[in-house]
Amino acid sequence: MNIYTIGEFDYKAPASLKEALNIIDQRIGTGTWLLAGGTDLMVQMKYRQILPSLLIDIKLIPELNRIEWSEDKGLRIGAAVPLSRILESRDLLDKYNILAQACSFIGSIQIKNRATIGGNICNAAPSADTAPALLCLGAQAILASRAGTRSVPLESYFLAPGKTVRNDNEILVEIVVPTPPPYSAGCYLRHTTREEMDITVAGVASFLKLSSQNGKLQEMRIALGAAAATPVRVPSAEAVLNGKPVTRQNIDKAADKAAEEAQPISDLRSSDEYRRELIRVLTRRTVKASCEKLGLII
Repeated sequence: MNIYTIGEFDYKAPASLKEALNIIDQRIGTGTWLLAGGTDLMVQMKYRQILPSLLIDIKLIPELNRIEWSEDKGLRIGAAVPLSRILESRDLLDKYNILAQACSFIGSIQIKNRATIGGNICNAAPSADTAPALLCLGAQAILASRAGTRSVPLESYFLAPGKTVRNDNEILVEIVVPTPPPYSAGCYLRHTTREEMDITVAGVASFLKLSSQNGKLQEMRIALGAAAATPVRVPSAEAVLNGKPVTRQNIDKAADKAAEEAQPISDLRSSDEYRRELIRVLTRRTVKASCEKLGLII
């Protein structure tokens, strides 16, 4: 029987963003890790996949704990906001239902009370549930360092499994999500072995916008999770529907294209062929569900 223990490390809990960035600059390159919810990090530490010399607990930083919404500025979610708080937000549930769906799928109640949206993004798992929804919504990641802040479109944020554009001297402060336009709707669905208690085998988010009520399809966005090295949008599948009649035939063509463009792996949870079929099925279902929300009869 293997007994795992977490190694020794220093711990700091700064109360301001400035203090946190100063600590990072002083200890950069010395095994420094940021701690928000810790639902992934602590497991990796337990199994000694990560051996930090310093943990910087960012949960006390005010900027990282706010949820704000306005029509013109959109939704701003601090990186340390737990998923349970997001799901309690009426503005989110009303206007950003696709993101609420994604958050609701992640873990148990206990996990939702700890896990953060920033951690889900920074962990950069290809199967991250919030990523496809955020990609469809055109989200931006706001990164801060002592030199200032920068905004990165989420489409450019993921580089590889576990790797993002965030530099070692930066902190993800918040995710900014534009207000969805009128006559738009989205849906996120995923497949897992054990409902909320397992990692996503494949996930698809679809988001569509009409030109007017009962009007023509103006824009279609489709994003995939656990279908490539990073969460990705599939412009070739979107192009099948953009500006075209929303018919069963065109939806099937878009679903086929999404499955064709996917680059899934085979692992213990699924073969790459099965993942492609899941992507085809989930794309079809999410597009149809989005249409139904707007009253389109398919």
